[in-house]
Amino acid sequence: MPLKTLNIGDRHEGLLRSGHPWIYRNHLPKHNLETACWVRVEAGRLSAIGLYQSIGDVGIRLYDRNQVPDHSWVINRLQTAQDIRKGLGNPGNNAYRILYGESDGFPGIVVDRYDRFAIIKTYITGVDSLLITLAKALGKTMKLKGVLARTKDGYRVLWGQEPPAEFTVRENGLNFLANIYEGQKTGLYLDQRDNRSIVRAWAAGARVLDVFSYTGGFSVNALEGGALYATIVDRADQALHDAHRNVMANRFKPNQYETVRADAYEYLKTLVSQGKTYDLVILDPPSLARRKTQRTKALKSYRRLNRLAFQSVANGGLLATSSCTTQVSPTGFRRVLAEAASSIGATTQIIHETAHPPDHPVPLNFPEARYLKFFLIRVLHK
Repeated sequence: MPLKTLNIGDRHEGLLRSGHPWIYRNHLPKHNLETACWVRVEAGRLSAIGLYQSIGDVGIRLYDRNQVPDHSWVINRLQTAQDIRKGLGNPGNNAYRILYGESDGFPGIVVDRYDRFAIIKTYITGVDSLLITLAKALGKTMKLKGVLARTKDGYRVLWGQEPPAEFTVRENGLNFLANIYEGQKTGLYLDQRDNRSIVRAWAAGARVLDVFSYTGGFSVNALEGGALYATIVDRADQALHDAHRNVMANRFKPNQYETVRADAYEYLKTLVSQGKTYDLVILDPPSLARRKTQRTKALKSYRRLNRLAFQSVANGGLLATSSCTTQVSPTGFRRVLAEAASSIGATTQIIHETAHPPDHPVPLNFPEARYLKFFLIRVLHK
């Protein structure tokens, strides 16, 4: 199909000059582009090559200044991405992000490594030939066993062997079961890897409450760090089942933890009403807003959740709290935490403030890539 051309007007030249990889739909003039077609976007004296999508707020994702991606383009971009991840692949860490979409020059495409397999997840259509080229390059350069694509239409082996339904990976020396077919994201929340290590470092002797636990990654790290006991709370039976298996896979004892199926809000409210507290409370809810119009509601929910969490921390204890909502900025989340703490008269100290690990790099001209906010906070009650 020949390359289409779309002029978005001189006034948008700054969009292309900035290097930002998105052209929002409301910046596009009237056109007859078909979805998943490659297009040369022109604005003033500048141009760039992108892929048009007919659904979503982002109309065009920009891939390159000059060319439609081909085999050599894929190889070069992949090599650049691998260069900053050389220190990640080791016996103690064999699960990490290989490609982080726009941040690594592959808009709408992420790739995660789970031991000898790679899982590709796409957020766009029309890149089948690109994915096949990418899968072959991944398999050969990283000496993998297989590469699987996980899309809205299902699963497809693009290169090598089909991955097993479940297998064990290593993260910071610990064992975790990965279900790449049914798990969240591509199987595990790899973006919290370094933050789980932070929790481990501060967990010695603590009674731990892990809310929105998913498969218990934070709890396992806390127990490894010397926590006395972990209460693992999630509303999904499968998540709790997997959390139990992850705890046992690391040879902890049954009397060191419990799993509780409950709604997070209701469980925390009950704890507060009973006056029960923990030395370390972990709060890692899912994203609470997909659009800017939902941000106000999300901030209200974060304020309510963290107020309850602060009340559940023993005097002098710690709260490890996260937000993965892109629409909530680090400054906005910090403000919500301050408001939640002050509403109960607590004095707080930030011990750690982080984001995602180095395999999730953030370009200066694409702040949208920085979605994760993590705080470890010391709590002193008056």
